[in-house]
Amino acid sequence: MSQKIIYDFKKSGINTIGIVGLGLIGGSFAKAFRRNTKAKIYGFDKNESVCKVATLDGTLDGILTSENIPECDLIIPALYNQAIIDFVKENAPLIKKGALVIDSGGLKRRIVKECYPIAKEYGFTFVGGHPMAGKKFSGYNYSTSLLFKDASLIIVPEDSEDEELQDRIKNSMAPCGFGDITVCSAEKHDSMIAFTSEMAHIVSNAYIKSPTAKEHLGFSAGSYKDMTRVAWLNEDMWTEIFLENSDNLIKELDTIMGFLNEYKVALENKDADTLHRILHEGKVAKEEVDGI
Repeated sequence: MSQKIIYDFKKSGINTIGIVGLGLIGGSFAKAFRRNTKAKIYGFDKNESVCKVATLDGTLDGILTSENIPECDLIIPALYNQAIIDFVKENAPLIKKGALVIDSGGLKRRIVKECYPIAKEYGFTFVGGHPMAGKKFSGYNYSTSLLFKDASLIIVPEDSEDEELQDRIKNSMAPCGFGDITVCSAEKHDSMIAFTSEMAHIVSNAYIKSPTAKEHLGFSAGSYKDMTRVAWLNEDMWTEIFLENSDNLIKELDTIMGFLNEYKVALENKDADTLHRILHEGKVAKEEVDGI
């Protein structure tokens, strides 16, 4: 029987961490490293009051600046996709040679295409990252050291066969408590995220627009709550994400719209046999994918 490997932050050699963006994700990274390591933690957020709160509550040892970026062994840009690219481009000359930079953006193709060459030029390692965790509300006030516990972390290294780098990343991320770390290509990541995340937000956001929704009180239960949970979203962030991944998202929309039309036609034709068949097909698909 194979024994599960326990990863150890001490083996990572990381003494100083820089986190850019102290919202839900960046704040949770900072709090997880603060709770579970003795590393020095610098952080920056464009909202100065957030930086003050994160310093006063003991999460940060100080504000991340151009003066201390060169001290950082690990840097996590927890920003929107374009802002991640901008940060890496603007600060690459300051980043320590050999440092590890892991972003947490929602898409990977454009980020890694832009950032891999920069990292190679300046001698640090850039890895695309995407923690599969979140909450209904965003912002530092909702961040927690336990946000990533048992969640999945997707990583997109330039060389997916580099096991030494994978171990380095896993040791570096050990304090966050991720339950699983998935290695894949940027293309695979963006294709899958279109289905598992982006489609859920679009369908939920469209579903709640029905005029009937305003009369749901007294008629709704778990199914309604499940369908509408992610309808309340950050439109600035999701507009950028949807447009950047439009090719994959359009494929998924075409697929679901085709299936929805099958139900519509069966209902219009009062076709019980077809309706029964396609309902059964969906039930079987769920069993095959996730179990009951």
